[in-house]
Amino acid sequence: MGILNVTPDSFYASSRQTSESAISRHVRQMIDEGADIIDLGGYSSRPGAGAVSSEEELDRLKLGLDSIRKISEEIPVSIDTFRSEIARICVTEYGANIINDISAGTLDDDMLPTVAELKVPYIAMHMRGNPLTMQCHTDYTDVTAEVINELSPIVARLTEMGVNDVIIDPGFGFSKDITQNYRLLDTLPAIETILNRPILVGVSRKSMLYRPLGITPDEALNATTVANTIALMRGAAILRVHDVAAARQAIEITSLLPVKS
Repeated sequence: MGILNVTPDSFYASSRQTSESAISRHVRQMIDEGADIIDLGGYSSRPGAGAVSSEEELDRLKLGLDSIRKISEEIPVSIDTFRSEIARICVTEYGANIINDISAGTLDDDMLPTVAELKVPYIAMHMRGNPLTMQCHTDYTDVTAEVINELSPIVARLTEMGVNDVIIDPGFGFSKDITQNYRLLDTLPAIETILNRPILVGVSRKSMLYRPLGITPDEALNATTVANTIALMRGAAILRVHDVAAARQAIEITSLLPVKS
């Protein structure tokens, strides 16, 4: 899953695309490098990010969707939003295929019913609070158990509503400290087994990688590839990344490992 941020303030500066020409170049590059999905976001969810109005978010997403579809009608597009009405418009009017919700429905009570009505796959990410407050909510006793416990009723509710295509994102960097992020990475098999849903991992160039190494997001590609490889070996089904070519290589190399019986 290649990341396309149509925002001016995402944490990784090189991922920011705000003009049609820049968006088009980036989309074409990701497709050429082997992206299976384009994840389009118009609202930065980095820690402490400022609020963005619904109107501004939708305008940014429309620009991104129009640009993507001029290049490819076929590639699936996921919309990174926690707002149900934006999800509805992007799916029904612009042909988006997947909803990627950082709040798993906790920031908009209408999101889960909307996804059920739209009949599209849904990525439910774990987060406590919101992007402004999430790093104040890292008081876990057992981060893996609590992530599972907090997502489990959401998965159950979606199942009751008839949403069969639910993907779990443990929410690396969202209301977790560095130690908790690595605990989650190590225990991905438990999350997959208990929730019985595919796992998406989004660690690309995040602070859990660059802070321990004393480097910047720009310097964190190698660390990202290492973390993505660990995630794949622990059962991740989707990698959400800024650098598609490197992730594709990690996928292809790990696929050569013998399958364990």
